[in-house]
Amino acid sequence: MRIPIAADGWRFIIPLALLGGFFVWMGGILTVPLGVLLLLATLFCVNFFRDFDRPTPIDPALIYSPGDGLVVAVDAVLDGPYQGRPIIRIFLNVFDVHVQRVPVSGRISRVEYKKGKFFDARHEKAHIENEQNLVTVETDRGPLVINQIAGLIARRIVCWRKEGDMVKQGERYGLIRFGSQVDVIFPAAGAQMVAKVGEKVVGGETVIARWA
Repeated sequence: MRIPIAADGWRFIIPLALLGGFFVWMGGILTVPLGVLLLLATLFCVNFFRDFDRPTPIDPALIYSPGDGLVVAVDAVLDGPYQGRPIIRIFLNVFDVHVQRVPVSGRISRVEYKKGKFFDARHEKAHIENEQNLVTVETDRGPLVINQIAGLIARRIVCWRKEGDMVKQGERYGLIRFGSQVDVIFPAAGAQMVAKVGEKVVGGETVIARWA
C-alpha cells in the first residue's frame, strides 16, 4: 500500500521523529520536553504532507481546484502581464493538504519561477510581488495559468513538472511549504466562474469553473 505522505515530507518527518525519540529516551529534565516538542513537530509534518489518492473524473468541460483551501477572491488580475484576466485565488492554511493538482488536461508550455517578497498570501498584491511559480497549461480552450505563491510562512515552492509535459486533470504537479496560496488565471474569455468567495474547495475534486 502507498503511504499517503508526499515524498518531499520525509526529509522533515524522519529526522524530527528520530531526534524526538532519542531525547525522550535520554530521560533528562531538559531533553524530555525538547523531545516531546520534536515529536509534536513530527505529527505536524505528517499532517501537513499528507497526500491521499484522489480519483478525479476527467471532464474537458470542467476546471477543478488545484488545491485544498479557502477561496479568497473571484476577480480580475489587477496588474502585471495577466492584467484584466479572470482569476480565482485560493488560500491554503498550514492544516490544508498542500499537494497541488492540475485543474485541466493539456500540455505545459511554460514554467516560470519568480523570486520576490513574502507578503501574507492573502494580500491583494501577493500574486504580483511574492515569490511564485507560474505553470501555463495549453488547452483547446486557451492557456490556463496555475500560480503557486509563497507566503509569510511558506518559503519553498516545489514543482515536479517541466515544459513540454502532457498532464491530465487531477495529476499532482507540486506543493508549497508551509501555508501558501495557489491562483488560477483563466483565458480572457471562455470560462464561467463557479467558485464563490468563502467557499472551501478540495484539490482535484471541487469544480471552480466551467468552459463556456
